[in-house]
Amino acid sequence: MKFGGTSVGSPERMKSVASLITESGEPTFVVLSAMSGTTNSLVEISDYLYKKNPEGANEVINNLEKKYLGHVNELYKTEEYKQKTIEFLQAEFKYLRSFTKDLFTSFEEKSIVAQGEVISTNMMVNYLQENGIRATLLSALDFMRTDKNAEPDTQYIKEKLTAVMNDNEGFQIYVTQGFICRNAYGEVDNLQRGGSDYTASLIGAALPAEEIQIWTDIDGMHNNDPRVVDKTEAVRQLNFEEAAELAYFGAKILHPTCVQPAKYAGIPVRLKNTMDPKAEGTIIDNVIVRGKIKAVAAKDNITAIKIKSSRMLLATGFLRKVFEIFESYQTPIDMIATSEVGVSMSIDNDAHLNDIVNELKKYGTVTVDTNMSIICVVGDLDWSNLGFETLAMDAMKNIPVRMISYGGSNYNISFLIKGSDKQRALQSLSDVLFN
Repeated sequence: MKFGGTSVGSPERMKSVASLITESGEPTFVVLSAMSGTTNSLVEISDYLYKKNPEGANEVINNLEKKYLGHVNELYKTEEYKQKTIEFLQAEFKYLRSFTKDLFTSFEEKSIVAQGEVISTNMMVNYLQENGIRATLLSALDFMRTDKNAEPDTQYIKEKLTAVMNDNEGFQIYVTQGFICRNAYGEVDNLQRGGSDYTASLIGAALPAEEIQIWTDIDGMHNNDPRVVDKTEAVRQLNFEEAAELAYFGAKILHPTCVQPAKYAGIPVRLKNTMDPKAEGTIIDNVIVRGKIKAVAAKDNITAIKIKSSRMLLATGFLRKVFEIFESYQTPIDMIATSEVGVSMSIDNDAHLNDIVNELKKYGTVTVDTNMSIICVVGDLDWSNLGFETLAMDAMKNIPVRMISYGGSNYNISFLIKGSDKQRALQSLSDVLFN
């Protein structure tokens, strides 16, 4: 079970999480994020230190310490556990202050940022133990590691976690930190993409668990964006491929990389709402429901690039040259459409846009459109399902479409449109496909 920052954002919320994780009575592995707002404060501390301003860093540290010490009386009943937690917090903030003493000593920002998860997990285990629960804290730094490519070292994780679990048999609740890990060189690092969700999926696959649960503040994955569309509903079941498509194309509840370890291990992932634990949520598994469109998602801040070349006709190697330009600037392509004389692509990272355009101009005429959105319709969209693509296109009939991608996957059809048309497009798709 993984709980995000909002789910453990206050002593009251921590108590609710404690009752959720102990409810079943079964052995449960719990992954926690930092309490909401903490990571931002830790990043701010690092920023002051980079700017050689120890006074600014100390002020943020003092405010954060005051906030946490205030939580102690709300969370614990006994003097023993109040004192134990106060001593732990004092040691933590002393550690943070140690970075402000000598500005000429290099420090690791990631070590500072990691303390948010260290604090939340210690406070939770203390609370569980105070309430008579057989709970133990396992440091993620003892078994979570990335390789030299900054990808999770799954073999290492499985071996080390197995050894750690063998050394800690007999507990009901095992608690660890999300997001943080060590890199291939033994330094404190983090999983970057997907953070704590990724930790939960990797641990669930390594144990292996019966089910991986991601607890957030929303009732599962919705069939459209509830922030901009009327009458959305939670999708009760998604295939792993469908969930990855939705996550990649804008469904903020889940990062696309998070489901991969679970998918390969065949372990279902359930998305649940901490604020409404009785709600069914969304189950993600290997089951494919035939002939059904499940959901719509949107990805913003997209840039479209079109390169037109009369020399492209029958010219071998043209596409390879184009792709190599994007590769050299480490810029992934989202969508692509080709014709006899040109190719259109979309990207969501425009950091190297000017350099890419300058390189592309060697091979043809280049046109750029900014502030675009990708609208992605997800479900069983295999081409044998007659009329599904027509249904999606019918919903888009009053929206100017710059590009369409269909056939690259059996699970989605994507439309590239102006960002200003996004809300109208999403609402129209909801009306036609779901309502």
